[in-house]
Amino acid sequence: MERLIQLLDDLDDLVATLGLLREQIRNGLVTLLSTLFVLTVQVGGVLLALAHPPLALAGALLLFVSLLYRAVTSSHLPLEIA
Repeated sequence: MERLIQLLDDLDDLVATLGLLREQIRNGLVTLLSTLFVLTVQVGGVLLALAHPPLALAGALLLFVSLLYRAVTSSHLPLEIA
């Protein structure tokens, strides 16, 4: 009976170890995919700037204005009243 309990405990440890290993692999894949996405967007921006500079400038200005709007309207910034 004790052998069966020990075997089930070892099996439980194996399942937990596989779960932790799967989580590390998933985190690595998410990091790799996000890195590839960021690099793809950057290379696309450079290629757009080389092919159509006014269009690239318009896109950059739209992104800048949306970032500025988000920074101004964000509730995470403390409101300082002098």
